[in-house]
Amino acid sequence: MAKIDKEELRVNLKSLDIKKQNLERLKEIFPAAFSEGKVDFKKLEQLLGEDVEKGIERYNFTWPGKSNAIKEISAPSLGTLKPVRDESVNFDDTENLFIEADNLEALKLLQKSYLGKIKMIYIDPPYNTGKDFVYKDNFGETLKDYLEFTQQKDEDGKVFTTNPDSAGRFHSNWLNMIYPRLYLARNLLTDDGLIFVSIDDNEFINLKRVCDEIFGEANFVDTIVWKKRYQGAKEKYHAAIHEYILIYAKNKINLPEFFITMTDEFIGKYFRLKDEKVLQRGPYRTQPLEAGASMDARPNLIYPITGPNGQEIMPKKQWIWDKTRTYEALKNNELDFTKNGDGWSVRFKQYLKDENGEMRRTKPFSIIDFCFTQDGTKEINALIGDNVFNFPKPSKLIKHLLDMATHETKEKSDIILDFFAGSSSTAQAVLDLNQVDGGNRRFIMVQLPEQTSKKSEAYQAGYQSIADIAKERIRRVIANIKKASDGKLELDKKKQDLGFKVFKLDKSSFKAWDGTDPDNLDAQLQLGVDRVDARSTDEDILYEIMLKDGFMLTEKPEIKTIDGKKVYSFGDGFLLVCLEKNLNKEFIKQMAELMPKTESDATVIFLDEGFHDNDQLLVNAVEIFKSRNEKINFRIV
Repeated sequence: MAKIDKEELRVNLKSLDIKKQNLERLKEIFPAAFSEGKVDFKKLEQLLGEDVEKGIERYNFTWPGKSNAIKEISAPSLGTLKPVRDESVNFDDTENLFIEADNLEALKLLQKSYLGKIKMIYIDPPYNTGKDFVYKDNFGETLKDYLEFTQQKDEDGKVFTTNPDSAGRFHSNWLNMIYPRLYLARNLLTDDGLIFVSIDDNEFINLKRVCDEIFGEANFVDTIVWKKRYQGAKEKYHAAIHEYILIYAKNKINLPEFFITMTDEFIGKYFRLKDEKVLQRGPYRTQPLEAGASMDARPNLIYPITGPNGQEIMPKKQWIWDKTRTYEALKNNELDFTKNGDGWSVRFKQYLKDENGEMRRTKPFSIIDFCFTQDGTKEINALIGDNVFNFPKPSKLIKHLLDMATHETKEKSDIILDFFAGSSSTAQAVLDLNQVDGGNRRFIMVQLPEQTSKKSEAYQAGYQSIADIAKERIRRVIANIKKASDGKLELDKKKQDLGFKVFKLDKSSFKAWDGTDPDNLDAQLQLGVDRVDARSTDEDILYEIMLKDGFMLTEKPEIKTIDGKKVYSFGDGFLLVCLEKNLNKEFIKQMAELMPKTESDATVIFLDEGFHDNDQLLVNAVEIFKSRNEKINFRIV
């Protein structure tokens, strides 16, 4: 009988190994810097040449605990995300996700499936005012801490608490919290992805330094100042009416220009002037064709334009367009001339619509002053009741950022992540903007089930945690959208994803060997017989396999049945998963027929228990699938 090493076939149930991934990337760029699998730093220095900083005194941003925060990035998560159908809406068809979890664990678990797939991240983290929650990570024990916090285990210990400004490491605690989360978040962004981070003066400087380090100073895009209140309160000095939103890109060079939808007020500026193109392009306003003094001198922008009376008009400095574009506009009657003493001023016509009849968009400003904290409060009060959640960000604010970051994407089907979801203003913004422009953006919300006080109005209204408030808000937004579409013809209804899947962080569905407990050897040996946690359902196991093997949580399997046993087929059979026990050779032969006969990469996954300690059957199964596809990735869990 041929021998087979089961351990080589096992699915890796850990989250993505960040350190290993970084080393592989470095090896791709500098293969000569590796010797016997290790980095040769002297060789790397030689390859980098003058770009290596060797001086003792150099700029460095550090704080107590930073080294542990960096180590935490590479510490794997052994947990999983289990589906919760009864708290979801339209579970089987939706591609929106709500994850109830510690966000550090969630970010680790999302690394394999969502690496490089998130177009935009918006977060509103704790501002470190001394009264808000700061996640105090017990490095390497985050899942254990989370389960204790959510009272899934009967152990003492509180992992999340306030961070009073009397604490000896007030700013360091906050930095140790935010650093690994931002690092992992960057990995998830697309190459043209953006992150928006709300903050106030308490940690603005530290946040900027952390983002410069993680994203690179060259990828800083802008700082938005948000006027959050109509007026001040009873401040001793200035009336504090603003916050900030820092914007960073994964790679700034890949970003398109930013434009946003024009407001009704801005559209009104176009309705004074019309010409023969009004039916196709709408009314217009005029803008100067002559460049301002700040524009760099360019010789190709200096040339004559023939005015209405045949007079040649030269710019004082230069025009903003080149000759070809300007002469084309002149030919099409898209220049406007005004007599100015002995000469002429030249302006171009800016129509409300472009050449394709699409409404023009405009440049966003770095100051936002059209929505306020009061708007966010009124919004959530109208949805779920008064005083249930304090100071949520208005969805209009986030919708403005979404419009800026995702409008130009074809199909508007980007994934939006918020891992400090709060009451889920971001989810509402995504749903509302899709309703307005017909987009198909999808959201991933991550929120800790932070308990509400038993004395609070939220608790009295039935919300035991912030996560409960967030989920209910999304349900009610969806209900309102559906209600608004009632009575409309099917042709007028927007095809929109009006649902969300709920997942909750929990221990893995597979029991892990723990060689550190010799007194419990019998229980440990039993793992070889029954590795699956008895509490876990087939659906729990299936989603864990998807997550740990790099498939998105929105992948929808086709269920095949062979002799009463289920097989889950993904991607037309290129991934097959069987969670059945007591398998036999005939079943495996029929299951192999479900996989395309091809030389392309394909994967098949079985439960170890399916082979009931029959190594010969396991060997046969490997050979059967290899005969179907030589490149088969045969795995067991």
